Amino acid sequence: MFFRGFLKNPVMVGSIIPSSDELVAHMLSRVDWTRCKLFVEYGPGVGTFSQQILKNLSPEATYVAIDLNKDFVDFLSATIKDSRFRPIHGSAADVEQIVRDSGYAHADYVLSGLPFSTLPAGIGAAIAAATARVLRPGGAFLVYQYRAKVRDFLAPHFPRIDKATEYWNIPPCFLFWAWKPDAK
Repeated sequence: MFFRGFLKNPVMVGSIIPSSDELVAHMLSRVDWTRCKLFVEYGPGVGTFSQQILKNLSPEATYVAIDLNKDFVDFLSATIKDSRFRPIHGSAADVEQIVRDSGYAHADYVLSGLPFSTLPAGIGAAIAAATARVLRPGGAFLVYQYRAKVRDFLAPHFPRIDKATEYWNIPPCFLFWAWKPDAK
């Protein structure tokens, strides 16, 4: 399914194989699950992160997964039977409306593996801006990429960006945690 998604739309699916378990654990390691009421993921694909997110998410929290690929949304709907999980066929650029439609004012964390460097002109910038607006103060935009160029999209909106590299992944991957400042 993942490979077919890549062949169907390689610009939107950033890799030919899913992320490693090590990458998933590393990327999610900075999430404060006790403060998470709404977790949003852009481009969940076949759900590589989904089980780990659901394992850590509190029983009353919600996990919204937004994907432009209807095949992936249908696959996730058929394979993940958890009342906290809401797969949405749509665009990450519409995250603010999707969050409102889900009954929330903001998201606590947003995760993305979308390939920012290959998105059509203006889309990456629009997604970064919308994400900054929809996050709660103290929340974070978690981004994993094969190119560090994504920092250019994040920097205008997030004054603090932590970075790491996950070598136990094919190919090795850059990880970014872009933090929205606390309201204090």
